[in-house]
Amino acid sequence: MKDLPGGKVAIVHDWLVGGGAEQVVLELHRMFPDAPIYTSYCTNEWRTRLDNKVLTGYLQYWPFSRLRKFIPFLRAYWFSHLKLVGFDVVISSSGAEAKGVKVPKGTLHFNYCHSPTHYYWLRYDEYMKRPGFGIFDPLARLGLRLLVEPMRRWDYKAAQRPDVMIANSSFTQTNIEKYYGRDSVVIHPPVDVERFSSQLSALSSKKNRSGFITAGRQTPYKRIDLAVAACTKLSLPLTVIGKGPEHRKLVKRAGSTVTFLENVANEELPQHFQSAEAFIFPGIDDFGIVAVEAMAAGTPVIAYKGGGTLDYVIPGKTGVIFEKQSVKSLCTALIECQTHGWQFKNIAIHAQPFSDIKFRQKFQELLKGVRS
Repeated sequence: MKDLPGGKVAIVHDWLVGGGAEQVVLELHRMFPDAPIYTSYCTNEWRTRLDNKVLTGYLQYWPFSRLRKFIPFLRAYWFSHLKLVGFDVVISSSGAEAKGVKVPKGTLHFNYCHSPTHYYWLRYDEYMKRPGFGIFDPLARLGLRLLVEPMRRWDYKAAQRPDVMIANSSFTQTNIEKYYGRDSVVIHPPVDVERFSSQLSALSSKKNRSGFITAGRQTPYKRIDLAVAACTKLSLPLTVIGKGPEHRKLVKRAGSTVTFLENVANEELPQHFQSAEAFIFPGIDDFGIVAVEAMAAGTPVIAYKGGGTLDYVIPGKTGVIFEKQSVKSLCTALIECQTHGWQFKNIAIHAQPFSDIKFRQKFQELLKGVRS
């Protein structure tokens, strides 16, 4: 689909550095390969992956890259002053400032909302306690404290601009109504389920699986510390894939049964997921693409009772839900998981509705339905 029938499309995104939100942009690019992609900052890798369709402004050339995170007001200004002339449809993919673009009269603006901006609303207190910027933490706290009230007002106003809001999960849908006072439709983000379920015949036997696994950027709200502490307490093997600002703390807390893999290639992830007894997802995430990837590999997910995981973790069928974000509660879930007779192929089948193909179908139906 190069363009909508009779329409020209533009895509707008907060920044392109890597993560689940970028996967949405990649899929939108596949749907609309001729559409320009406007963003505040883009790595060379993502510029290449998006076939050099990316357009940036002065924030791309900010002299101190680490400080780029502290300038939401400049991103807000840049996005709200973009000249998006000549487009019939603008699709903003945003969990921050990109939804604040202004479109000309007659142009439809669809916002795919990954979450109401975390550092203004849902996770403001978490960011104040543990900003996750290392030596820049004091600067981050000061900036957030000074800017939060005016930026909340701007963020709320920006969220009223899109004609249609799309939530990536039921959890995000609830938060959009809570913080922005708007209705939204849920379209789950695209997951490359085929890549993780390509060897389903090898997934049926429990003898091919051993140990637990978790993966993701090691930031405070992901609560990977709970997985490390619980598996250490129970002397259970755990593989932790990824890195981030919490890495050193996690390594210090880990016992001898915990293994850290910092630089796992993308193509190696399916094998790691397919060989694990279960995937541990202890944080509150807006959706959690990595957990669905684990399910696509036939791996049950042990998840905290909150966030987007409630859209796909079915107790006893695709995983185990634990009630409290505590070591004790997670330990109970780990023990329960080991005693369950999982149907690994069925778990992989439950991941199919979250495929990139389903995302594309639902998104196209929504766009056409609104424009007709």
